[in-house]
Amino acid sequence: MTNTKPPFWRDDRFWRIAGQLIAVVLALAIVAILWINLNRNLQQLGIQFGFGFLKQQASFDIGETPIAYQPTDSYSRALWVGLINSLRVAVLGIIFTTIIGVMAGIGRLSDNWLVRNIMLVYVEVFRNTPLLLQLLFWYFAVFLSFPKIDNQISLWGFLSFSQNGIATPWFNLSPEFAALLLGLTFYTGAFIAEIVRGGISSVPKGQWEAARSLGFNPSIIMRLIILPQALRVIIPPLTSQYLNLTKNSSLAIAIGYPDIYFVASTTFNQTGRSVEVMLILTLTYLTLSLTISLIMNLFNRRVQIRER
Repeated sequence: MTNTKPPFWRDDRFWRIAGQLIAVVLALAIVAILWINLNRNLQQLGIQFGFGFLKQQASFDIGETPIAYQPTDSYSRALWVGLINSLRVAVLGIIFTTIIGVMAGIGRLSDNWLVRNIMLVYVEVFRNTPLLLQLLFWYFAVFLSFPKIDNQISLWGFLSFSQNGIATPWFNLSPEFAALLLGLTFYTGAFIAEIVRGGISSVPKGQWEAARSLGFNPSIIMRLIILPQALRVIIPPLTSQYLNLTKNSSLAIAIGYPDIYFVASTTFNQTGRSVEVMLILTLTYLTLSLTISLIMNLFNRRVQIRER
């Protein structure tokens, strides 16, 4: 008897590869159609697609400039200033919201009735009210209600609050930056608190009992035994919250903080280059999100339990 090879169209491997190729071809075809339509519409409007406008003079001021910038600089320079402002908020927000979220999540499981219920109120209030409303509250109801700088409120001799923001001997935070940072931090921290609480609750109670039987105090049990095991459950949803915080920073435009979205909107209004500006914004947020995802995925691999 001779073994006859079945036709290739009956091979599952062929259809898996063919399906992927068809999907790629369809995606490229859709992109090509959209690109052709875009060029046709721009030609009808007398506009030529391109990024040459980035070299033109911006002619607008920016409230916060972490790098040197003048209105006589180019649009590309202005967008760099906005990007750095966005990165400042994202990096500090991720750090502070992690601290607050972890503390609140552990507090939700505290044996102390007062601590547990304070954390519960915090989580429910901040998680169930719109972020935009919280940003407006921090900006208008908190920072703009502080006294003027001549009558600023001082705490411990080195921390002062006024309508100009928060000032210390080492830095000065504008009211727009401080309101955005606090709003994003407390809002996202409420979600992270529930993620941490769920991750800790997923650790078997036998781990607690075994650690207590060995004489460890609660802080050491939490830090060295429980949290390392809970990380494999915490990190995946935690990554989503970091991504949400980064993207939600675009709401800075509501309180006048000059992030990348704010600067890009001004650039669009002055140049009329809607397509190019939207592409820049899309690629910017996509790059930030992919970078955060890559870092968190690498960290997630390190904390996963490896079976022998």
